[in-house]
Amino acid sequence: MRKRKKITSIIPKMPSRFAKKKGKAPGTITYMGRRENLESVVNILEYNENELNVHAPANIEEIVAHKGPPMISWIDIVGLSDEAFIEKVGKRFGLNSLVMEDIVNTHQRPKIDEYEPHIFAVFKMLYINENGELIGEHVALVLLENCVLVFQELEDDVFTGVRDRVSKMDGRIRSRGADYLFFALLDAVVDNYFAVLEYLNDKIEVLEEAIYADPSPEVAQKIQELKKEVLRVRRWIYPVKELVSRLIDTDHPLIAKETKVFLRDVLDHAIEVNESIQIYREMSMSLMEMYMSNMSNKMNEVMKVLTIMASIFIPLTFIAGIYGMNFDHMPELHYENGYYVVWGVMIALIIGMMIYFRRKHWI
Repeated sequence: MRKRKKITSIIPKMPSRFAKKKGKAPGTITYMGRRENLESVVNILEYNENELNVHAPANIEEIVAHKGPPMISWIDIVGLSDEAFIEKVGKRFGLNSLVMEDIVNTHQRPKIDEYEPHIFAVFKMLYINENGELIGEHVALVLLENCVLVFQELEDDVFTGVRDRVSKMDGRIRSRGADYLFFALLDAVVDNYFAVLEYLNDKIEVLEEAIYADPSPEVAQKIQELKKEVLRVRRWIYPVKELVSRLIDTDHPLIAKETKVFLRDVLDHAIEVNESIQIYREMSMSLMEMYMSNMSNKMNEVMKVLTIMASIFIPLTFIAGIYGMNFDHMPELHYENGYYVVWGVMIALIIGMMIYFRRKHWI
């Protein structure tokens, strides 16, 4: 009896960072990123209309001391791999355990959750680094009554403009509450999506020129990489429109009515970003069609040249074949100028066919 071959599974093994979370209870704090063993660094901006203070607290007690009135606090926590520290911060600020789980889950889809004492939001902060590479960083925001907690993996971020506005005495942000700071941070994340769209547009234009100039296999590989990048960016930013809309419609007491007016501006930007990324998605998909079309056109040009050459040499081969036969009775072979006559006929055929092809615009 014939034995069946054993089929080897082609499904890749689950990466270790996902395996760490497997089987754990909901709310378990498990860091899912790739930047392990980084110490968490905390920076605090504390302000009101007349005063601005910068702090670098050394322990949890000093951090918690800045969460209440009379000043508004922006507590920036950089580094998420220290699970024990993040858990301590969460407990001291009264954050829900599911919120703490999502803070360190760098693969979390953008979302906004409302709880009675706080509002939690997680997004992808996108920017272009010094090497011209697209970076997608996990960032989580927690809005409390007089405080905004920001959790991010790296020190680099898109909040420089917000820090500059906080440092100005006459800035609108200094006279408003923590909900306006929450809006300003969210607005900075969304506004930077436009820089990412410009980056994608430039890559599409470069590839379009390369397709028309030299549609090589390397160009096809870059098109595939671009398609994956556009789809990845779309997955990160597409839900933002719906999330901002939820903030506008919420009745949560932490979001003031005056702040919702500014959130509508963020919503407009999010809608524009979504429309643009959809266009870029379709353009990236069409790049491969353009590549295949240009490759087909190049192949057609080659085939046209070969066909024209074959068409010219077919009658010449026919004539040469006739007079290459070894028959004894071929009158033309005994003509004194037969050789020159045959050459003349061949040259006339070549010239006649070239004129015919030219008139047909085939060459």
